[in-house]
Amino acid sequence: MAQMDRSVWFVTGCSTGFGREIARQLLEAGKKVIVTARDAAKIADLAALAPDNALALGLNVDKPEQIAEAVAAAQQKFGRIDVLVNNAGYGYLAAVEEGEDDEIRALFETNVFGLAALCRAVLPIMRAQRSGVIVNLSSMGGVCGFPGIGYYNATKFAVEGLSEAMAQELAPLGVKVLIVEPGPFRTDWAGRSLKTPKRPIDAYADTAIARREATQAYSGTQLGDPARGAAAIIRAAESDAPPLRLVLGSVAQNVIGARAEAFRKELEAGRETALACDFPKEA
Repeated sequence: MAQMDRSVWFVTGCSTGFGREIARQLLEAGKKVIVTARDAAKIADLAALAPDNALALGLNVDKPEQIAEAVAAAQQKFGRIDVLVNNAGYGYLAAVEEGEDDEIRALFETNVFGLAALCRAVLPIMRAQRSGVIVNLSSMGGVCGFPGIGYYNATKFAVEGLSEAMAQELAPLGVKVLIVEPGPFRTDWAGRSLKTPKRPIDAYADTAIARREATQAYSGTQLGDPARGAAAIIRAAESDAPPLRLVLGSVAQNVIGARAEAFRKELEAGRETALACDFPKEA
């Protein structure tokens, strides 16, 4: 698919972080963008960058009726959707035992179920076009588990599995899937957007709580530059052959690389046990 065909983008979570930077760069490049956020007032300035090419919509991805309305409005205004960027999401830092049921369910509603619902809403349009790219924001936490973010890990592991399966389903239909795996970037993820448990458990002081405190302490000083990360996402989505996975940032590259090597060693160490579990081959 030629780059010129990818002119209409639908981006969620544009009030801060990657979503805002992606929308800004696209509008400045002359692309048509459906710019969305829970609070439409927070994206009015983005829409003002290119009023003819922007459609600013309030969208809570937890609300199926809002998803349907937003996709219908996008199709009515621009006639197509070439790239869907599922960026809306947030972090919840808690040891598994510290997790609060309402917070866990809310996290999955946004990070997993909202993402899946948007894919389902946009895919009929992309299938009819026989073209499109779905960009799902995962994390290095979608590949590697860490103490204190098990529930966030679980949502991003879910995004990875969903996306990998969807990529195989959609390949014959002309639609691509791109999974983005950022490390720590100077977005609002570790700042205002981050949620933590109301009743910490002291037993996790050296693991979950220590990581939580460290994560909050480095907010604003992370190595990752959102502008450069957003540009990399746009380039990958506009390429003729988008990769299945796009790792962003030196931290993610190093951490995921180390996990891949450790997994390879674990796999090889268990080879004899794995093969011994099959029925014996008939003579």
